[in-house]
Amino acid sequence: MVSMEYYPFDSRNSLYRSKLGAVADGETLRLRLLLHNDAHVYEAFLLFSDDFGNTSEIKLEKREQLENYRFYDCEVTPKNGIYWYSFRYTSEYGEFYVNREKHSLGIVSREKRRAWQLTVYDGNFKTPDWLSGGIIYQIFPDRFFASGEKKEDVPTDRFLCEDWSKQPEYRQNNGPCSLGNDYYGGDFKGIEQKLGYLSDLGVSCIYMNPVFEAHSNHRYNTADYMKLDPLLGNEKDLQSLIDAAKKRGIYIVFDGVFSHTGDDSRYFNRYNRYDTVGAYNSMQSPYYSWYKFNNYPDSYSAWWGVPSLPETNEEDPSFTEFITGKDGVIRYWLKKGIRGWRLDVADELPDAFLDNIRKAVKAEGADKFLLGEVWEDATNKISYGARRKFLRGSQLDSVMNYPFSEAIFAFLKGGDADELMDSVLDITENYPPEAVKLLMNHIGTHDTVRAITRLGIDDGYVGDRAWQSSRVMTYDEYSKGVRLLMLAAVLQYTLPGVPSLYYGDEAGLAGYGDPFCRGTYPWGKENAALVEFYKKLGKMRRSNRAFDNGEFIPVYASFGSVIYERKKGASSVLVAVNRWCEPACVDIPERFRTAQPLFGEYDGADRLLIPAQGFVILKK
Repeated sequence: MVSMEYYPFDSRNSLYRSKLGAVADGETLRLRLLLHNDAHVYEAFLLFSDDFGNTSEIKLEKREQLENYRFYDCEVTPKNGIYWYSFRYTSEYGEFYVNREKHSLGIVSREKRRAWQLTVYDGNFKTPDWLSGGIIYQIFPDRFFASGEKKEDVPTDRFLCEDWSKQPEYRQNNGPCSLGNDYYGGDFKGIEQKLGYLSDLGVSCIYMNPVFEAHSNHRYNTADYMKLDPLLGNEKDLQSLIDAAKKRGIYIVFDGVFSHTGDDSRYFNRYNRYDTVGAYNSMQSPYYSWYKFNNYPDSYSAWWGVPSLPETNEEDPSFTEFITGKDGVIRYWLKKGIRGWRLDVADELPDAFLDNIRKAVKAEGADKFLLGEVWEDATNKISYGARRKFLRGSQLDSVMNYPFSEAIFAFLKGGDADELMDSVLDITENYPPEAVKLLMNHIGTHDTVRAITRLGIDDGYVGDRAWQSSRVMTYDEYSKGVRLLMLAAVLQYTLPGVPSLYYGDEAGLAGYGDPFCRGTYPWGKENAALVEFYKKLGKMRRSNRAFDNGEFIPVYASFGSVIYERKKGASSVLVAVNRWCEPACVDIPERFRTAQPLFGEYDGADRLLIPAQGFVILKK
């Protein structure tokens, strides 16, 4: 029976598509158009375009009738790529198009407008299983925990803060960036000493911001890819951390920064810190071809125009070999025991370079993980003048999930629930399932305002760094931020993908952007109730198979409430979140009326009461 709310096409409904979401190359897809008999259709066509603008019109065959409607369908078997499709039909009333409108529904129009996306990926695309159903914990190494053990060969030009609880300072150099030479002494041994705590949170993966020698506390200005920063420790310390973490089922992922190095590096050597002949020192340097000089030596391409971050030439054969070769950076550290790499600004790396990185990663084992930083939908991102192929099977395993993050914040800051649901479904529709299962679902990173601050403060104006450093949340703002953070965490931990907890969020850390989002973990001053909440949430996630790449089933989304089911085999969990300041009472599926609450209260009624700015999680 056709619903009273009739649509000629819906890409998220199996009535219209033989397979939902992205499809593997070589897989045949049947598309069905449903038109009312009163339309008096003569002919109907699928308009099918590749990413180069080549469009085919495929005639739809007239099929069975359903009440007062008739199906028209065809089959397509596209190759690896991104495609766009819509429909056209002619009738005694003229020519019409069926275009994609809100929520992926088809709407009849006289004009051709927005099309649906179809992602076609390599059928052999397989991502590691070990992280699915797990939890990532992101650590800014200098700020997590300091063992206090003496280090060797630490450069003398570093400012070491004696007060662990002191707010980071924004010391500006002559350029547009912070000097970043204030250090707190967090190290590998410190992380190792806190592995029990991380295990209690349910953590299965530690993603560390850069750890190589560099002359700033963030270490995104790499000085030596083959040497660990001495303030963090040596290779023996790293190995001890890797081994101890593995015993607890926790694996380490490094941050790879390959789009640029530091100007104060052994490769560029602008300040003659190193005994190498850097690119800045001589045009005969073995590293000269690694960079892009405009007017040698002082004019060169720099990342976002920052002179201290000279851009690399990733198409240079010697640089490519250094990073991705048999004895290159990627494979060297994988051999040391790390489990994968996160690629900084992956969308600024050319395809050929990414292809080589993937080959290097997977040469060390299919279980090795490759994650990319992409802020938009990674399947239709355009950079380098072309549609990127990040998730089509030959490059990244998955990406940082900024679309989910922004959708969660928009919802909790006043947006409609159906917009949140639509954002989730857009990603699950466009991304290959293997990429979806390992999406890095974060609500805060080293690049963003702390979640508590973003959720608790309604500033219409965010001032400069001096203003940010002095802005202190009120009690009410902080309480609101914590309350909404818990809702954000529930969404983050239960939506498709893998939650990534930014160190200290679970302890109640607040702060605006860099460097204030990079404060030290408040050991001994944590928000204890919030920490316990995250431990309980982590335990729930790790103990229910539904979150291990389980099916995502939308149930309800209206105004300030959203309900969805995660299901895998016999494991089924219902998640209900209400952002309103008043309780919400909503119908739930009959199959959950005998469910047991994992969080919150439920009495078995046909309607579920979701507390004000609260949530309920049920297990069937």
